[in-house]
Amino acid sequence: MSSWDPTSNKTWQILKAAEEGGYGVQAPIAAEVKRSPLIIQVFPWAITFSDGLLIHAAAHAARKATVPVAIHLDHAQDEALIRRAADELPFDSIMVDMSHYEMDENLAKTRELVKYCHDRGIATEAEPGRIEGGEDGIADTADLEGALTTEEQVEDFIATGIDFLAPAFGNVHGEYGKRGPVLEYDRLDMIRNKAAKRVRIVLHGTNDFPEDIMKRCIAGGVSKVNVNKLVLDDYLVHIQQNSAKLSLTALMEQGVREAQKLMEWQMDVCGSTGKA
Repeated sequence: MSSWDPTSNKTWQILKAAEEGGYGVQAPIAAEVKRSPLIIQVFPWAITFSDGLLIHAAAHAARKATVPVAIHLDHAQDEALIRRAADELPFDSIMVDMSHYEMDENLAKTRELVKYCHDRGIATEAEPGRIEGGEDGIADTADLEGALTTEEQVEDFIATGIDFLAPAFGNVHGEYGKRGPVLEYDRLDMIRNKAAKRVRIVLHGTNDFPEDIMKRCIAGGVSKVNVNKLVLDDYLVHIQQNSAKLSLTALMEQGVREAQKLMEWQMDVCGSTGKA
């Protein structure tokens, strides 16, 4: 296998430009109207549910797009599935999520799987510390206690060879509750300074983020922004209110328009509009 050259990887290229440009790139579903780069992000469920067909469909859409679009596998926790994804499916990047192991084993497994992905031209993401909570598609971590990312962990994870770092600085998977997000921006600043352009910074756990918090995270060095519920709320309401009233095709078409409106809003919030 050839040595890893990140400069030829699509996700790496998209996020390097975002970091240098001071904006964030969304990782959800695609739209070209805003002339924004995009990362189409899927959970491992998309592989097992469709035997990989959904991934090929996403890659086909990315190839046809007139803006830069990368395909990313989020929270991949099964080692065999990661190897399959790297060998058989058209991913540009994979999150190697070994956070359900104790730290030494987490680092060892991450290092091994990062090399496996790099040997196949795939960029990698990992989670130092442990982002608390759980959400659809993430196994094993929902009942584990969160642990904020430390300076030592930043260095340890960079040493594994990863390309993107998803730190824990008060962000959580799933819902924040009535109190809302309470983030440690000084910790994010520390992480950004330690990363020092060696890796890109990823934000997980954005459910119900107001615009000011999202913008502050991007100003703090975040270049990849994972969104789920934040851009799907109106779609879910639409499905609940209209599933018994509309044909399946009309339900889907109108639902996509609802999701697109929120996605365009978030592209404006994150500053990626017009950057492609």
